[in-house]
Amino acid sequence: MPPVIYKIAPSGLWAEADRIGRFTGAPVDHADGYIHFSTAEQARETAAKHFAGQQELLLVAVDAAALGTDLKWEPSRGGALFPHLYGELPLSAVMWAKPLPLGPDGLHVFPEHMR
Repeated sequence: MPPVIYKIAPSGLWAEADRIGRFTGAPVDHADGYIHFSTAEQARETAAKHFAGQQELLLVAVDAAALGTDLKWEPSRGGALFPHLYGELPLSAVMWAKPLPLGPDGLHVFPEHMR
């Protein structure tokens, strides 16, 4: 499995995570019982499908190995395996968080190294 996974998060929720020292999830995560993540290959489709047109987002890179056995790889869209975290995300596992702006075409602009 990939060593780095990604969370797309509204900046307001991430500011709260910074304040309390952990990310407890977005409303969809709470509803599903786990925190949704994507691989680098899945992140663009996740952004287009679940965050279309949304601004004030962050792309958060997470060290998958730091999550231990709470991280499960489970089938989702089209049977692809997606990383799901059954628990809170400790900020110690976060490698970086960068803005995920909208481009002129209305799609989110991902960091160069993810292209």
